[in-house]
Amino acid sequence: MVGIVIVSHSKKVAEGIAELSMQMAGPNQKIVSAGGMEDGGIGTDAVRISEAIRMADTGEGVVILVDLGSAVLSANLAIELLEEAGVKIDAKIADAPVMEGSISAAVQAFIGGNIDEVIEAAELAREVLKLQ
Repeated sequence: MVGIVIVSHSKKVAEGIAELSMQMAGPNQKIVSAGGMEDGGIGTDAVRISEAIRMADTGEGVVILVDLGSAVLSANLAIELLEEAGVKIDAKIADAPVMEGSISAAVQAFIGGNIDEVIEAAELAREVLKLQ
């Protein structure tokens, strides 16, 4: 099963999105939040994100969802840190809205989608209109 990592500048936001995504997918889906800084402050931490990627990995890859632009930088650095350490995890960042994308990704992963299908599901969430 593809793992999911949710990166937000806020620990509470990341945890809340992870909780909601878990409710929609199922208890066996690997969803790990990596929000905020180690001291609880606002920000993103590449080391914490790399640890979350390791925790979410089941051998089928990890999809990372991020909230803001600098979270992308931290997530990319986290992937580089793992590569430099010789850790081979297929981790990819989805270009998707963090809330809707996380839920879509989690459901797709839970029903057995591969990493590309999980990313596609997350990214399709950009197209979902809330009002018409």
